[in-house]
Amino acid sequence: MAARPRRAWQRMLSGRRLDLLDPTPVDIEITDIAHGLAFVARWNGQTRGDWPYSVAEHSLLVEDILTRLNPGIETRWRLAALLHDAPEYVIGDMISPVKAALGAEYGRMDERLTAAIHRRFGLPATIPSSIKVKIKAADRISARLEAVQIAGFSLSEAKRLFPLQNELILSVLHIRIRPPAEAREAFLDRFRMLNEAADGSA
Repeated sequence: MAARPRRAWQRMLSGRRLDLLDPTPVDIEITDIAHGLAFVARWNGQTRGDWPYSVAEHSLLVEDILTRLNPGIETRWRLAALLHDAPEYVIGDMISPVKAALGAEYGRMDERLTAAIHRRFGLPATIPSSIKVKIKAADRISARLEAVQIAGFSLSEAKRLFPLQNELILSVLHIRIRPPAEAREAFLDRFRMLNEAADGSA
């Protein structure tokens, strides 16, 4: 007798039930993503301030950095940058050593969730490698800024861990730490703006 396929259901505030092992676009809602990311803390919560620095705030910053570095980039890739950590709304923001300890299955889960999220919002399931490189560069700049400004890293330590080709952009960026409800609404506002613009240019 064949074994039944595994299921790992997560119930969302929207009422959706998402299978983390086999996610489908129809079970994904942007309100669930925004809410989840606004309550997930970057750096395991080890940041300065009266509120955790959320993945929602980080995502807004990465999208802003991508746009500054690549004027005229297509709106859909800005949307991809905003959603680059979207799977963390259900699997959390795990630091690299924990991801490594969990092995390849964590990576596969992240990939499946990412593909479903992208399809839900009109993006390719797999982002072109040239765009991935640009988003990763923006993500690294964000990490460098966060490390020094709010996560307690020394400048020399941050430079070693997050080397940058051009550091000039750091001078025009700043970290925002807001209550989760405000971060959630800011994330939703940016998503709606980018989604409408992407639809209009299609």
